[in-house]
Amino acid sequence: MRKKIAVLPGDGVGPEVVEQALKVLKKVSTKFHHEFLFKNALIGASAIDKTRSPLPDETLNLCKSSDAILFGAIGDPKYDNNPTLKVRPEQGLLKLRKSLGLYANIRPIRVFEKLKAKSPLKETILDGVDFVVIRELIGGIYFGERGRTENGDAFDTSTYSKEGIIRVAKFAFELARKRNKQVTLVDKANVLETSRLWRETVEELAKKYPDITVEFMFIDNAAMQIIKKPSSFDVILTENMFGDILTDEASVITGSIGMLPSASIGEKTSLYEPIHGSYPKAKGTNTANPIGTILSAAMMLDLSFGLTKEAKAIENAVEKAINQGYGTKDISDNPLSTSEIGDKIVSLI
Repeated sequence: MRKKIAVLPGDGVGPEVVEQALKVLKKVSTKFHHEFLFKNALIGASAIDKTRSPLPDETLNLCKSSDAILFGAIGDPKYDNNPTLKVRPEQGLLKLRKSLGLYANIRPIRVFEKLKAKSPLKETILDGVDFVVIRELIGGIYFGERGRTENGDAFDTSTYSKEGIIRVAKFAFELARKRNKQVTLVDKANVLETSRLWRETVEELAKKYPDITVEFMFIDNAAMQIIKKPSSFDVILTENMFGDILTDEASVITGSIGMLPSASIGEKTSLYEPIHGSYPKAKGTNTANPIGTILSAAMMLDLSFGLTKEAKAIENAVEKAINQGYGTKDISDNPLSTSEIGDKIVSLI
């Protein structure tokens, strides 16, 4: 198989963790006789510094012409700490999501047995935790009209269409069919009109999936239940902002945010990235955890290319490394560097 992959290392530790994922993909290509063509491009703060744009046209065109996108991280303190700036790194990622129609974000939450002690939750609560959050990615308050009124008040508008909800909900229901056949819609339908539309639409769609158990849960309750009984969830479906918050909360369960991969599914191409940010304090120190990025590459092989066996080989190598006690400082008492754990996982494929 021959595939073209756009590589967007981004900011902070992004280039360091992406480098490890590329090592793994190159090992897979050799072992399983595939050809992956990698081409790098700028995005975020690094792109602003060189082109004054957080998403240069060259980057967008490359992504549109590629079979998949591997992304690192975005953000820089010099932009984060100045709220008056009109051009910001995050605008690049938001524009990329919108331009490519990346409508569904998939974030699996899995607890490795060896890392239970690293979680702030009791080990008994962690038994059987294996769920996926499906977050709508190109609608809601992040993309709605916003601004300031003449008297200085601020407003952010959340808008959803029935069609946009159906598209991501179908994805969640189809995924649930491959898992434990349970979907939990998380909303705030007792207060928000957009949430009422979500609930009405999902209730209607659920009639076409009689084999799927559907439950509805308010966002505040869901935030509690993810901590109290995370094993009760299978597929969580929710809107953009709620999904952003819940997945960061859920990442703590696993022991480190550096462990978690994600996929953003698009109409023609999809983007794969770890859920963590740019972690600027660790930039250049070779200490960041690359496992989330490596597992994101595995998701790419499976979801975009249909290479399930190859994806499983990466996942198995990661689990072997963890079971043997290898890891970066966030998950191991005898830590390896970013590049060393990358090399170890490559050796185990």
